[in-house]
Amino acid sequence: MIYRNTAQRNRILEVLQATDTHPTAAWVYDEVRKHLPSISLGTVYRNLNVLVSQGAIQKISCGDAEDRFDAMTAPHIHYYCQNCGRVSDIENKAAFRKLSKLVDDIDENIETYSLICYGFCERCDVQSKCN
Repeated sequence: MIYRNTAQRNRILEVLQATDTHPTAAWVYDEVRKHLPSISLGTVYRNLNVLVSQGAIQKISCGDAEDRFDAMTAPHIHYYCQNCGRVSDIENKAAFRKLSKLVDDIDENIETYSLICYGFCERCDVQSKCN
């Protein structure tokens, strides 16, 4: 399906490209409203889904948590903290090379893939050890 470019969609993409966090749709909505006060949350959701379908962004689904969105579309590894809900990129080139080789060795036509590691971030792990 072909979608026409809109100022709203462009602004949503700009917001995502300007952050290295992995925000929820609600966070994106709050940021976009600073420049487009009349935009609705439904419009943000619709445009996020269009951007995902176009391959301009990726959706990160972490089980029961809210979906997150990422402007970095190249395959990479995510880490999800089961306590605070923060999503971050894992910057381990050796692990990524191994993952890429594993995907290459699979005898299927894989176009893209996603790996999400679950655990407790350093901040949350330290807090739980203090209690």
